Amino acid sequence: MTLEKAALINVEEKDNPKSPAHIQFMFNPNQISFSRSISIEQSSGARNNQGDNKTSFKHPNPYTVQIAGIPLDTYEKGSSVLEEIKKFKKCVEFVGANGNPGAQGENRRPPIYIFTWGSNEYLRCFVKTFNFKLTLFLPNGNPVRATVDLTLEQVDLPNPAASQGASNPNPNERQQAGRSLPSDTYL
Repeated sequence: MTLEKAALINVEEKDNPKSPAHIQFMFNPNQISFSRSISIEQSSGARNNQGDNKTSFKHPNPYTVQIAGIPLDTYEKGSSVLEEIKKFKKCVEFVGANGNPGAQGENRRPPIYIFTWGSNEYLRCFVKTFNFKLTLFLPNGNPVRATVDLTLEQVDLPNPAASQGASNPNPNERQQAGRSLPSDTYL
């Protein structure tokens, strides 16, 4: 049996398995936390029969995945772990619509990934938060161990352009309420 490693696959480079835009974890996480919430609104003017504020259910929010304590270790190589940290830092830098890092203009966004582990494609997402701790240093001060914490947030598939037959580029709340993860690909 082959050990499969968790990875963040950059959707811009999905067809290139050797792309440097992909991030393969050095060690697999020991825990992955999934969460989702529903947006509500409580109207102070409208009351129910018991006199409490009425609750209006708005829409489900995107799934969030938290991966804590991802270990990075370059001790045996004697090289700086900061090179591995740089791969994760790129996750929270903006790119242009065409995927170019540091692009300027209105279409700036974070890189989009698919969080995978083995044959499971869990989530199409962006990295919402990135934290790291340096935990071991060589006598010369070179960091050789670190842990990374990531929060991933679900993003929808891109909308087709109006010229491609998009029927409704601005969905209403009822349409948004039906959004969920595709059952054949993700969770």
